[in-house]
Amino acid sequence: MSNVVTFYRFVAVPKPDVLRHRITSLCEKYALVGTVLIAPEGFNATLAANSRRSLEDFIVDFEADLRFKDLNYKWSSSRTDNAVFHRLKVRVRPEIVSFGRTYQPSKAPGRRVDAEAWNALITSPDITLIDTRNKYETEIGGFPNAISPDTISFRDFPEFVERELDPSTHSKLALYCTGGIRCEKAFQFLSERGFEHIHQLDGGILNYLADVDAAHNLWSGECFVFDQRVALDSNLRQGSYDQCHACRRPISASDKDSEYYRFGVSCPRCINETSPEQKDGFRERERQESLAHTRGRRHVGTRQPVSTKLHLDSSEQASNT
Repeated sequence: MSNVVTFYRFVAVPKPDVLRHRITSLCEKYALVGTVLIAPEGFNATLAANSRRSLEDFIVDFEADLRFKDLNYKWSSSRTDNAVFHRLKVRVRPEIVSFGRTYQPSKAPGRRVDAEAWNALITSPDITLIDTRNKYETEIGGFPNAISPDTISFRDFPEFVERELDPSTHSKLALYCTGGIRCEKAFQFLSERGFEHIHQLDGGILNYLADVDAAHNLWSGECFVFDQRVALDSNLRQGSYDQCHACRRPISASDKDSEYYRFGVSCPRCINETSPEQKDGFRERERQESLAHTRGRRHVGTRQPVSTKLHLDSSEQASNT
Protein backbone atom coordinates (compact mmCIF):
# COMPACT_ATOMS: atom_id res chain seq x y z
CA MET A 1 0.00 0.00 0.00
CA SER A 2 1.25 3.49 -0.85
CA ASN A 3 0.82 6.28 1.67
CA VAL A 4 -0.12 9.70 0.32
CA VAL A 5 0.01 13.14 1.92
CA THR A 6 -1.42 16.36 0.50
CA PHE A 7 -0.67 19.87 1.74
CA TYR A 8 -0.49 23.49 0.63
CA ARG A 9 0.07 26.97 1.97
CA PHE A 10 -0.39 30.45 0.62
CA VAL A 11 2.78 32.19 1.76
CA ALA A 12 5.20 34.63 0.16
CA VAL A 13 7.91 32.73 -1.74
CA PRO A 14 10.24 35.44 -3.11
CA LYS A 15 12.65 32.90 -4.62
CA PRO A 16 10.60 29.94 -5.93
CA ASP A 17 13.63 28.25 -7.51
CA VAL A 18 15.38 28.10 -4.14
CA LEU A 19 12.38 26.35 -2.60
CA ARG A 20 12.14 24.05 -5.62
CA HIS A 21 15.72 22.93 -5.08
CA ARG A 22 15.15 22.35 -1.34
CA ILE A 23 11.96 20.34 -1.82
CA THR A 24 13.54 18.29 -4.60
CA SER A 25 16.51 17.45 -2.38
CA LEU A 26 14.28 16.43 0.53
CA CYS A 27 12.05 14.29 -1.66
CA GLU A 28 15.06 12.53 -3.16
CA LYS A 29 16.50 12.01 0.34
CA TYR A 30 13.36 10.12 1.41
CA ALA A 31 12.60 8.50 -1.97
CA LEU A 32 9.28 10.30 -2.42
CA VAL A 33 7.31 10.63 -5.65
CA GLY A 34 4.53 13.04 -6.50
CA THR A 35 3.96 16.55 -7.73
CA VAL A 36 4.77 19.88 -6.11
CA LEU A 37 3.87 23.27 -7.55
CA ILE A 38 5.65 26.38 -6.30
CA ALA A 39 4.77 30.00 -7.10
CA PRO A 40 5.40 33.41 -5.54
CA GLU A 41 2.03 32.93 -3.78
CA GLY A 42 2.95 29.61 -2.06
CA PHE A 43 3.18 25.86 -2.67
CA ASN A 44 0.80 22.97 -3.37
CA ALA A 45 1.88 19.34 -3.04
CA THR A 46 0.86 15.70 -3.13
CA LEU A 47 3.59 13.20 -2.26
CA ALA A 48 3.60 9.42 -1.95
CA ALA A 49 5.83 6.71 -0.49
CA ASN A 50 5.58 3.05 0.43
CA SER A 51 6.42 3.96 4.02
CA ARG A 52 4.46 6.56 5.98
CA ARG A 53 7.60 7.06 8.05
CA SER A 54 9.39 8.42 4.98
CA LEU A 55 6.69 11.05 4.54
CA GLU A 56 6.73 11.92 8.24
CA ASP A 57 10.52 12.34 8.17
CA PHE A 58 10.18 14.61 5.14
CA ILE A 59 7.64 16.73 7.05
CA VAL A 60 10.00 17.12 10.02
CA ASP A 61 12.79 18.38 7.76
CA PHE A 62 10.46 20.55 5.69
CA GLU A 63 9.00 22.26 8.76
CA ALA A 64 12.47 23.29 9.90
CA ASP A 65 11.62 26.40 7.88
CA LEU A 66 9.27 28.22 10.26
CA ARG A 67 7.18 29.53 7.35
CA PHE A 68 6.01 25.96 6.83
CA LYS A 69 5.17 24.98 10.41
CA ASP A 70 1.80 23.48 11.34
CA LEU A 71 0.54 22.74 7.85
CA ASN A 72 -2.77 20.93 7.43
CA TYR A 73 -1.69 17.52 6.15
CA LYS A 74 -4.31 15.29 4.51
CA TRP A 75 -3.47 11.58 4.53
CA SER A 76 -4.83 8.84 2.28
CA SER A 77 -3.74 5.55 0.73
CA SER A 78 -3.79 3.46 -2.43
CA ARG A 79 -3.99 -0.19 -3.34
CA THR A 80 -0.74 -2.13 -3.40
CA ASP A 81 -0.91 -2.44 -7.19
CA ASN A 82 -1.12 1.34 -7.71
CA ALA A 83 2.02 3.48 -7.75
CA VAL A 84 -0.06 6.71 -7.35
CA PHE A 85 2.73 8.63 -9.11
CA HIS A 86 5.39 7.37 -11.50
CA ARG A 87 8.01 9.96 -10.61
CA LEU A 88 8.75 13.20 -8.78
CA LYS A 89 7.89 16.54 -10.39
CA VAL A 90 8.69 19.83 -8.64
CA ARG A 91 7.77 22.79 -10.79
CA VAL A 92 7.63 26.57 -10.58
CA ARG A 93 4.43 28.11 -11.93
CA PRO A 94 2.70 31.52 -11.85
CA GLU A 95 0.02 30.12 -9.49
CA ILE A 96 -0.25 27.05 -7.25
CA VAL A 97 -3.79 26.53 -8.51
CA SER A 98 -4.75 28.06 -11.84
CA PHE A 99 -7.41 30.73 -11.43
CA GLY A 100 -6.08 33.73 -13.32
CA ARG A 101 -5.84 35.75 -10.11
CA THR A 102 -3.02 35.74 -7.58
CA TYR A 103 -3.96 35.03 -3.97
CA GLN A 104 -3.67 38.07 -1.68
CA PRO A 105 -2.49 36.90 1.77
CA SER A 106 -3.12 40.34 3.26
CA LYS A 107 -6.85 39.80 2.90
CA ALA A 108 -8.79 38.04 5.65
CA PRO A 109 -9.57 34.35 4.92
CA GLY A 110 -13.04 32.89 4.83
CA ARG A 111 -14.79 31.46 7.86
CA ARG A 112 -13.32 27.96 8.14
CA VAL A 113 -15.78 25.33 9.34
CA ASP A 114 -14.77 21.93 10.74
CA ALA A 115 -16.52 18.65 9.93
CA GLU A 116 -18.91 18.71 12.88
CA ALA A 117 -20.07 22.27 12.30
CA TRP A 118 -20.20 21.67 8.53
CA ASN A 119 -23.08 19.22 8.82
CA ALA A 120 -25.20 21.74 10.71
CA LEU A 121 -24.24 24.54 8.34
CA ILE A 122 -25.12 22.85 5.05
CA THR A 123 -28.49 21.61 6.31
CA SER A 124 -29.51 25.15 7.20
CA PRO A 125 -32.26 26.38 4.83
CA ASP A 126 -30.67 29.80 4.29
CA ILE A 127 -27.32 28.44 3.05
CA THR A 128 -26.37 28.20 -0.62
CA LEU A 129 -23.92 25.32 -0.91
CA ILE A 130 -21.34 25.63 -3.72
CA ASP A 131 -19.07 22.84 -4.93
CA THR A 132 -16.11 24.74 -6.40
CA ARG A 133 -14.74 21.68 -8.21
CA ASN A 134 -15.13 20.88 -11.90
CA LYS A 135 -17.97 18.97 -13.50
CA TYR A 136 -16.05 15.72 -14.00
CA GLU A 137 -15.29 15.77 -10.25
CA THR A 138 -18.79 16.58 -9.03
CA GLU A 139 -20.33 13.85 -11.18
CA ILE A 140 -18.93 11.07 -8.97
CA GLY A 141 -19.52 12.51 -5.51
CA GLY A 142 -20.71 15.46 -3.45
CA PHE A 143 -22.72 16.82 -0.54
CA PRO A 144 -26.53 16.88 -0.79
CA ASN A 145 -28.13 19.92 -2.45
CA ALA A 146 -24.80 21.36 -3.57
CA ILE A 147 -24.75 23.57 -6.65
CA SER A 148 -22.19 22.47 -9.23
CA PRO A 149 -20.80 25.27 -11.44
CA ASP A 150 -20.40 22.69 -14.25
CA THR A 151 -16.96 24.09 -14.99
CA ILE A 152 -14.35 22.37 -17.13
CA SER A 153 -11.53 24.30 -15.44
CA PHE A 154 -11.34 26.25 -12.17
CA ARG A 155 -10.58 29.28 -14.32
CA ASP A 156 -14.24 29.15 -15.37
CA PHE A 157 -15.50 29.67 -11.80
CA PRO A 158 -15.64 33.51 -11.97
CA GLU A 159 -17.91 33.27 -15.02
CA PHE A 160 -20.26 30.97 -13.07
CA VAL A 161 -20.38 33.48 -10.20
CA GLU A 162 -21.17 36.40 -12.49
CA ARG A 163 -23.86 34.40 -14.27
CA GLU A 164 -25.57 32.54 -11.43
CA LEU A 165 -24.94 34.20 -8.07
CA ASP A 166 -26.13 37.49 -6.60
CA PRO A 167 -25.19 38.86 -3.16
CA SER A 168 -28.74 40.10 -2.61
CA THR A 169 -30.34 36.67 -3.13
CA HIS A 170 -27.48 34.38 -2.08
CA SER A 171 -26.60 36.08 1.18
CA LYS A 172 -24.96 33.09 2.89
CA LEU A 173 -22.59 30.80 1.03
CA ALA A 174 -20.80 27.59 1.98
CA LEU A 175 -17.90 26.45 -0.25
CA TYR A 176 -16.06 23.16 -0.50
CA CYS A 177 -13.42 21.52 -2.68
CA THR A 178 -11.02 18.58 -2.47
CA GLY A 179 -8.45 19.91 -0.01
CA GLY A 180 -9.26 23.58 0.55
CA ILE A 181 -7.04 25.46 -1.86
CA ARG A 182 -9.66 26.29 -4.48
CA CYS A 183 -12.01 27.59 -1.79
CA GLU A 184 -9.31 30.03 -0.68
CA LYS A 185 -9.20 31.68 -4.09
CA ALA A 186 -12.95 31.39 -4.63
CA PHE A 187 -13.54 33.14 -1.31
CA GLN A 188 -11.40 36.12 -2.27
CA PHE A 189 -13.14 36.47 -5.62
CA LEU A 190 -16.61 36.25 -4.04
CA SER A 191 -15.64 38.82 -1.40
CA GLU A 192 -14.56 41.22 -4.13
CA ARG A 193 -17.98 40.76 -5.74
CA GLY A 194 -19.85 41.83 -2.61
CA PHE A 195 -20.63 38.51 -0.94
CA GLU A 196 -20.16 38.92 2.81
CA HIS A 197 -21.21 35.73 4.61
CA ILE A 198 -18.95 33.04 3.17
CA HIS A 199 -17.98 29.79 4.90
CA GLN A 200 -15.53 27.19 3.63
CA LEU A 201 -14.98 23.57 4.65
CA ASP A 202 -11.68 23.54 6.54
CA GLY A 203 -9.25 21.20 4.80
CA GLY A 204 -11.82 20.30 2.17
CA ILE A 205 -13.43 16.94 1.50
CA LEU A 206 -10.28 15.05 2.48
CA ASN A 207 -10.27 16.53 5.99
CA TYR A 208 -14.01 16.01 6.34
CA LEU A 209 -13.77 12.31 5.50
CA ALA A 210 -10.86 11.91 7.91
CA ASP A 211 -12.65 13.64 10.79
CA VAL A 212 -16.33 12.72 10.56
CA ASP A 213 -17.60 9.38 11.85
CA ALA A 214 -19.54 7.10 9.52
CA ALA A 215 -22.85 7.64 11.30
CA HIS A 216 -22.76 11.39 10.60
CA ASN A 217 -21.11 11.38 7.18
CA LEU A 218 -23.18 13.43 4.71
CA TRP A 219 -20.81 12.84 1.82
CA SER A 220 -22.17 10.68 -1.01
CA GLY A 221 -20.10 8.89 -3.65
CA GLU A 222 -16.35 9.14 -4.17
CA CYS A 223 -13.86 12.00 -4.23
CA PHE A 224 -11.94 12.55 -7.46
CA VAL A 225 -8.18 12.97 -7.01
CA PHE A 226 -5.53 14.06 -9.51
CA ASP A 227 -3.30 11.01 -9.48
CA GLN A 228 -3.28 7.35 -10.54
CA ARG A 229 -5.89 6.40 -7.92
CA VAL A 230 -8.57 8.47 -9.73
CA ALA A 231 -10.92 8.55 -6.72
CA LEU A 232 -11.09 7.88 -2.97
CA ASP A 233 -13.92 6.31 -1.01
CA SER A 234 -15.30 7.56 2.32
CA ASN A 235 -12.47 5.80 4.15
CA LEU A 236 -9.85 7.66 2.08
CA ARG A 237 -8.85 4.45 0.36
CA GLN A 238 -8.57 4.04 -3.40
CA GLY A 239 -12.07 3.96 -4.87
CA SER A 240 -13.83 2.08 -7.65
CA TYR A 241 -13.28 4.43 -10.59
CA ASP A 242 -10.79 4.08 -13.40
CA GLN A 243 -9.82 6.85 -15.81
CA CYS A 244 -10.30 7.27 -19.53
CA HIS A 245 -6.79 7.77 -20.91
CA ALA A 246 -8.15 9.81 -23.80
CA CYS A 247 -10.07 12.49 -21.89
CA ARG A 248 -9.05 11.81 -18.25
CA ARG A 249 -12.60 11.71 -16.99
CA PRO A 250 -13.36 9.16 -14.26
CA ILE A 251 -15.12 6.07 -15.61
CA SER A 252 -17.13 3.43 -13.79
CA ALA A 253 -17.38 -0.31 -14.40
CA SER A 254 -20.60 0.27 -16.36
CA ASP A 255 -18.83 2.88 -18.51
CA LYS A 256 -16.24 0.24 -19.41
CA ASP A 257 -19.04 -2.14 -20.44
CA SER A 258 -20.24 0.42 -22.99
CA GLU A 259 -19.84 -0.22 -26.71
CA TYR A 260 -18.11 3.18 -26.87
CA TYR A 261 -15.34 2.24 -24.47
CA ARG A 262 -11.98 1.32 -25.93
CA PHE A 263 -9.09 1.16 -23.51
CA GLY A 264 -6.89 4.21 -23.98
CA VAL A 265 -8.94 5.40 -26.96
CA SER A 266 -12.45 6.47 -25.94
CA CYS A 267 -15.23 6.30 -23.36
CA PRO A 268 -18.99 7.02 -23.56
CA ARG A 269 -18.35 10.68 -22.70
CA CYS A 270 -15.59 11.46 -25.18
CA ILE A 271 -16.44 9.13 -28.07
CA ASN A 272 -17.72 12.07 -30.15
CA GLU A 273 -15.13 14.59 -28.97
CA THR A 274 -12.10 13.28 -30.86
CA SER A 275 -11.42 12.74 -34.54
CA PRO A 276 -10.57 9.39 -36.18
CA GLU A 277 -6.99 10.63 -36.53
CA GLN A 278 -6.79 11.39 -32.82
CA LYS A 279 -8.18 7.96 -31.97
CA ASP A 280 -5.54 6.41 -34.20
CA GLY A 281 -2.94 8.34 -32.24
CA PHE A 282 -4.32 6.98 -28.97
CA ARG A 283 -4.20 3.43 -30.34
CA GLU A 284 -0.57 3.90 -31.30
CA ARG A 285 0.15 5.28 -27.84
CA GLU A 286 -1.35 2.15 -26.26
CA ARG A 287 0.63 -0.07 -28.63
CA GLN A 288 3.86 1.66 -27.61
CA GLU A 289 3.01 1.32 -23.92
CA SER A 290 2.17 -2.35 -24.32
CA LEU A 291 5.44 -2.93 -26.16
CA ALA A 292 7.40 -1.12 -23.45
CA HIS A 293 5.65 -3.20 -20.79
CA THR A 294 6.56 -6.50 -22.44
CA ARG A 295 10.18 -5.35 -22.51
CA GLY A 296 10.08 -4.55 -18.82
CA ARG A 297 10.17 -0.81 -19.36
CA ARG A 298 7.78 2.02 -18.68
CA HIS A 299 6.69 4.32 -21.49
CA VAL A 300 7.66 7.71 -20.10
CA GLY A 301 5.64 9.95 -22.40
CA THR A 302 2.90 12.02 -20.79
CA ARG A 303 -0.71 11.31 -21.68
CA GLN A 304 -2.36 14.49 -22.88
CA PRO A 305 -6.12 14.87 -23.22
CA VAL A 306 -6.85 16.35 -26.62
CA SER A 307 -10.56 17.02 -26.18
CA THR A 308 -11.40 20.70 -26.32
CA LYS A 309 -14.29 19.98 -23.96
CA LEU A 310 -12.08 18.70 -21.17
CA HIS A 311 -8.84 20.41 -20.28
CA LEU A 312 -7.26 19.78 -16.89
CA ASP A 313 -5.12 22.72 -15.81
CA SER A 314 -1.62 21.63 -14.91
CA SER A 315 -2.13 22.79 -11.34
CA GLU A 316 -5.38 20.87 -11.09
CA GLN A 317 -3.57 17.75 -12.27
CA ALA A 318 -0.79 18.33 -9.81
CA SER A 319 -2.30 17.90 -6.40
CA ASN A 320 -5.41 17.00 -4.52
CA THR A 321 -6.31 20.31 -3.03
